[in-house]
Amino acid sequence: MLFRVIVKPDLEDGGFNVSCPALPGCHSQGDTEEEAIENIKDAIVGCLEALNQRAQIHDRTERVVEVTLG
Repeated sequence: MLFRVIVKPDLEDGGFNVSCPALPGCHSQGDTEEEAIENIKDAIVGCLEALNQRAQIHDRTERVVEVTLG
């Protein structure tokens, strides 16, 4: 999967902040830009796992359907 992330220098504390707009609330940081990008990869995996857990069937009237875009 390909995700675009936004990397911004942290002018107050140093280092870099990074977020993934496709996953609201998915943020990370690092001392270097490279570290911040590696850290956001872990954060994205965690966010996707949480979203998949929320997509579990709660009653018999619901179904989970996978769709492909592109």
